[in-house]
Amino acid sequence: MARVLSCIQPTGDVHLGNYLGALRNWVSGQHANDVFHGIVDLHALTVTDTPGELGRNTIELAAMLFAVGLDPLVATVFVQSHVAEHSQLGWIMECTVSFGELSRMTQFKDKSAKREADFVSAGLFTYPALQAADILLYDANEVPVGDDQRQHIEITRDIATRFNHRFGDTFVLPKAVTPPAGARVMDLTDPTSKMSKSSETEAGCVYMLDAPSVIEKKFKRAVTDSDNEVRYDRDAKPGIANLLDILGAVTNTPATTLADQYHQYGSLKSDCGAAVAEMLAPIQQRYNELIGDPAELGRLLRIGAEKATAVAQVTLERAHRAIGFYPR
Repeated sequence: MARVLSCIQPTGDVHLGNYLGALRNWVSGQHANDVFHGIVDLHALTVTDTPGELGRNTIELAAMLFAVGLDPLVATVFVQSHVAEHSQLGWIMECTVSFGELSRMTQFKDKSAKREADFVSAGLFTYPALQAADILLYDANEVPVGDDQRQHIEITRDIATRFNHRFGDTFVLPKAVTPPAGARVMDLTDPTSKMSKSSETEAGCVYMLDAPSVIEKKFKRAVTDSDNEVRYDRDAKPGIANLLDILGAVTNTPATTLADQYHQYGSLKSDCGAAVAEMLAPIQQRYNELIGDPAELGRLLRIGAEKATAVAQVTLERAHRAIGFYPR
C-alpha cells in the first residue's frame, strides 16, 4: 500500500469542479492507499491578511472534506498548522534549497507578476521549501499532481537528494503521479475555461453549498450555441459537451450515450441541474450538521492531527539526528 499525500489550501469556497475533478477521487482512493490530506493553512497565509478569515476558511473546508466522504478513521485529514513539524522541517528545507532554484520556479514568477503593484510575500518565494517539508514529513511515495505542480515535486526530490547526500539517507524520494481522471468541469458561462472561484462572475461556477434553486438557475443559463443539436463535440460544441460531461459524471453514464438521449438543450440543462442538486443534497446536509457542531468537527481534526504528528515527529527526529543537532 502506497503512502499518498494530497493537500488543499483553504482559500475559498469549494465548487463542483473541485469535487468531480479531485475530491471524489480522494474519497474513493482512501481505501486503496495510506492517504494523508492536509489543509495547508500556512501556505494560504501568503495571500491572507484579514483577521479571522483563515481560521474560518479552514474549518469550513474541513467540514466539506468530511461531508463529501473522507473518513477520519481511514484517511489522515489534518490542518497543517496543527502539526508543528511542518514549520520546523520547512526551515531545514529552506537551508537546503538554493536561491537560484527557488527563483526559477514558474509559479512564483507568475504569481508575483500578477501582484507586482501589491504586496508580494516572501512566502511566495520560499513556498516550495515548505511544500517539500509537507511531502517529506510523511515519507510519501506518491503525490498526485497536475502538470502545473510537477515542478514542485521535482524540486522536492532535488532537495531531498541534496539532504541525503550531505547528511545520509534520511528522506523518501516522492514520485509525482497523474491522479485518476476526474470529470473535466468547465465554466457554465465560458465553457472554454475551467470552472474556478476566481472567475469574473459567479454565474458559471456551481458551489457545493449552492441551494437547489440556484444550481438549477445556473444550469438553465449555461452558454450553449444556436443550432440546438445535442451531440458530444468539445471543439465545436464546448457548452453542450460540458453539460454532458457533468451529467455523465453525476450519473456514471458516458457523455456520448447521454447525447443520444437528448434532442433539446432545455431538457439537458434541466436534467443536469436537477442531477447536480440531488447529488449535493446529502453532502450539504452533512456539511450543515458538522458546521453546526464545532466540538465534533474539532474532535475529527484532532484525530487527524494526532495521526499526522505521530508520523511527522519520527521523520523530523530522523532529520535532526542526521544533521547532528545537539540533543535536548
